[in-house]
Amino acid sequence: MAARKVKNNVLGRGISALISEAAPIEEQRAEEAADPENTVRYIDINDIKPNRNQPRKNFDSEGISELAASIQEHGIIQPLIVRTSDRGYELVAGERRWRAAREAAVDKVPCIVREFTDEENALIAIIENMQREDLDPIEEAEGLDTMMKEYGLTQEEVSRSVGKSRPYITNSLRLLKLPQDIREKISEGAISAGHARALLSAKTKALQEQICQKIIKDGLSVRETEKLVKDGGKARKKAARSRKDPDIIAVEEKLKEIYGTRVAITTNGRKGAVEISYYGREDLNRIIELLESVK
Repeated sequence: MAARKVKNNVLGRGISALISEAAPIEEQRAEEAADPENTVRYIDINDIKPNRNQPRKNFDSEGISELAASIQEHGIIQPLIVRTSDRGYELVAGERRWRAAREAAVDKVPCIVREFTDEENALIAIIENMQREDLDPIEEAEGLDTMMKEYGLTQEEVSRSVGKSRPYITNSLRLLKLPQDIREKISEGAISAGHARALLSAKTKALQEQICQKIIKDGLSVRETEKLVKDGGKARKKAARSRKDPDIIAVEEKLKEIYGTRVAITTNGRKGAVEISYYGREDLNRIIELLESVK
């Protein structure tokens, strides 16, 4: 019963109410604060340890360095959320800021101290990362799996707490059925979650791994992957490409050089489409920046 009560408190109050990251950044004395629970304290960064329940395993070093440079210029504009531990404090939310602050050689960081249980701490870490879309697809799936298996949440409770539909939850969890090496390729951004879901339909793990390698080697789109899976991994005939207008092929090659990824142009009479492939969130952001730079 106690565990269920804790869980309902986490889901019922909402993540923003629990971590209150809109609290003022100015340091205050607890006795002077109108809302002591949201008092900002400046804590020695060496007294804060990472969250052992952090679902995020991969932190982009370049992104951390960029944030560190911003912190050196402007300071930390949003407090970290911590809880007390046997040896100082443990992070609840804000590990990316904590890492960047360490890189920026910051001595003390603004924090809000909350007294969370182990279960609340774990759930909040998962929910916060998912709501901010800070997790790669496998980290996200593992976080959802933890919420259900270790803390007994139903799919409905998970759906409500992270703001995702139940079909989304189901499709995410299915990724954990893939072989470990394919899951690593997803986390690395070598293949997308869409590619991964297509691979789930392959009849054997060996076929999944074979097609995964082909996706990476040939830059296959999700639709092409689906067709390959449906055909049992048989190589597509290249005759169709030879019938494509040489001028179109030349344009595809030119765009491939510009965007650094596979570009396919399809035509149907006077209409057609241009498909630009990407292989992860960072790759997508890179392509969007290139497109936005076109005047």
